[in-house]
Amino acid sequence: MTILITGASKGIGFEMVKQFSKNPNTFVIAVSRNTSTLTKLVNQNNTHSILPLKADITKPLDQKKIVKTLKTLGLKIDILINNAGEIINKPFDKITNKELYSVYNTNVFGPFTLIQTLLPYITKKTKSHIVNISSMGGFQGSSKFAGLSAYSSSKSALGGLTECLAEELKTKNISVNCLALGAVQTEMLSKAFPGYKAPLKANQMAEFICHFALTGHTYFNGKIIPVSSTTP
Repeated sequence: MTILITGASKGIGFEMVKQFSKNPNTFVIAVSRNTSTLTKLVNQNNTHSILPLKADITKPLDQKKIVKTLKTLGLKIDILINNAGEIINKPFDKITNKELYSVYNTNVFGPFTLIQTLLPYITKKTKSHIVNISSMGGFQGSSKFAGLSAYSSSKSALGGLTECLAEELKTKNISVNCLALGAVQTEMLSKAFPGYKAPLKANQMAEFICHFALTGHTYFNGKIIPVSSTTP
């Protein structure tokens, strides 16, 4: 089973790579703009179940690099986890166009175009699963916080994209779901809520996501699922 994870070099993404690598039946393509921690992980564990791949999902040439890697290895993707994310904590009227586009490029446009690019390389013989990682900040009806308008609205868009793709791809034997995560102690949370201590650690949330990625498409398709014991 081949699993591709974006935003894989730190936080929840990195913990997912570690957990999947313990499964003898999985091969993880770990995509990140910086692969130093991933390479170190591979060397420390002397594992052949992880392939660090340096790529920026917002760049078309880097997306083609991912495709080239799949072609070279003769692989099809069974699970795609769109985990890469970007956040800015800034008053609405102070956010620049550059900052807004940067957040949307990583959180919305990147996953959108990456799925388009990888679609021919997602397995259709057996049921495959695309998991989009969103946030409670983008979950309708949840509490919203000042300074996170760009981030939260982009995560809302990712949820909407999930619902649309689930409908379009269901005839291709591909399920698409979205997990809206609550408070997890990560670098991103610290940027959003400085000084706040979350009740869950990255490895704990990663364990849940890994299990859901492997089994959730048996029960869900096109769903935006809140995964939150608390929000700040």
